[in-house]
Amino acid sequence: QARPKESGGGSVQAGESLTLSCLASGLGFPFTWSYGAWFRQAPGKEREGVAAISSGGDPIYADSVKGRATISKDDSRKVLFLHMTRLEPDDTALYYCAFRRDPPSRPLDVPSYGYWGQGTQVTVSS
Repeated sequence: QARPKESGGGSVQAGESLTLSCLASGLGFPFTWSYGAWFRQAPGKEREGVAAISSGGDPIYADSVKGRATISKDDSRKVLFLHMTRLEPDDTALYYCAFRRDPPSRPLDVPSYGYWGQGTQVTVSS
């Protein structure tokens, strides 16, 4: 069964930038209706919300990445993006994209989303 698929992860040095992409396959509803988000999970830690974007393009960011992250989407290609600058070792994690159909009351909470990708690893070395 098709599911969202992330790409763009890799190993970078602290201070560098990275853009993650997520092709939104298998949603079961039009991408233009979707509310999308990025989450991350570091070893030994809980999965946490990084950024989310409404169907209309309004973003919301976790405090930990505010000012360093930009979430965006391309409706024509059904792709969700996360661009991060000034990466830090604490940004090292497995990054996941997630989607839901209707606006969530808590857009950076894991239970708010039903469609998940498998993750892409981001490793930031100092």
